[in-house]
Formats: sequence, structure tokens, C-alpha cells
Amino acid sequence: MKFDTKLISINVGRPRVVESHGDPVSTGIFKEPVAGRVMLRTLNLDGDRQADLSVHGGPSKAVYAYPSEHYEYWKRELPEMKLPWGMFGENFTTVGLFESKLNIGDKFRVGSAIVMVTEPRMPCYKLGIKFGRPDIVKRFLASERTGFYFAVLQEGEVGVGDPIELIERSRDSLRVSDVTALYTHEKHNIGLLRRAIEIEALPESWKSYFQHRLQKLTGSSQD
Repeated sequence: MKFDTKLISINVGRPRVVESHGDPVSTGIFKEPVAGRVMLRTLNLDGDRQADLSVHGGPSKAVYAYPSEHYEYWKRELPEMKLPWGMFGENFTTVGLFESKLNIGDKFRVGSAIVMVTEPRMPCYKLGIKFGRPDIVKRFLASERTGFYFAVLQEGEVGVGDPIELIERSRDSLRVSDVTALYTHEKHNIGLLRRAIEIEALPESWKSYFQHRLQKLTGSSQD
């Protein structure tokens, strides 16, 4: 498979407190594009932070990437809204990478950094806060235009225009979209569940979740 991909926006932001239903909420979903080269570290980009580390951030979610091509879909779905790069809370806005083509464990070079695809993004209520409409969470997941997370295998500098160069294709062939499907409409796909559990690069939280699902479906544990 040939990947012709690049980075077209780098977006960062620190947590801010916003109001939701009359209550203060801290969120890091508000990202703004930045110019120049930025240091990508093991847990995040310089200048970027997550608010709730129990569900956001960590080594397997160091960088959230979102395909720029999906913006055209959302412009049609939400014609009244302005959708600048970073609107979905992504750190990297990309060209040429798609959930249906990427395998969990694929490794890429971006600038002087090396990253690995780990999992899709599961939306939380803070996406609804960002968009000012709670229905976006359900619509986002149903669209299967989730974007995906990278783990950082080698720290380095990244900048807008950098190629995203495939350096190692995962042999496991579990796609990002397969993980999302198991969460949504393929919940009873025992074969796919068994495959997912065996994928080394898939975070333990997902493997435990799928293991539990498999046990409920088969009535036995999977070693």
C-alpha cells in the first residue's frame, strides 16, 4: 500500500474552564493552529495539555490526528458552523490517512519523530460542549469518522507540511475502523473480537473491554 500523506495543521491548547448546564467544566478540546516547528514528546506536543487524564492523554493517546478530508463531510452535515482546523480537538490535521486503511500498529515518521497508530477516538460529552450541540457525540460516532491516536516512539520536531511517511506496516491487519465497528455495530463478531485481543499494539484498556465482551458471548475466558 502506498501512502501519500502529510501534516497540514498542528493544533495545541491548554485546558480551559467552560460552562456546561450551569456547571464549570475543564477541557482541553479547544485547540488552535500553531506556526513553526513544535517538539513532539512522549505524552504530548509542547504547548498542549489534556484536562482529564483518566480518559484523555497518556502514552497511547499522545497525539490525536484527524483527516482533513472528513471536514468536507461535516461542512455538509453542519452548514451553519465554522469548522477551522482543530475543531475536533485534534493535534494533527492530516491528508491521506484514513481509519479504513490504517492498521493498529502502523508506524510513521513525521519530521524527526516516529509515531505508531494505537486506537480510534471515542467522543465524550466535551465534543458536545465544543460544538454547542449534544447530538454531535452520537453523530460523530455513527459517522465512523473518528480520527485516531498515535503513540510517540521517538520524540522529535514536527511542522506543517511535513510528510507522514510509512516506515513499518503492521502485519496484524486490524484496522482502526475495525476497533470502532466492534464498539458500535459489530459487537457480536466473535472472530474479530478474538483477533483484536491478540493485537500487541492495541492498548490494554481496549483488549480488556473486548475480552469481557468475548467472555459474555462465549461463556468462557480467552487465554
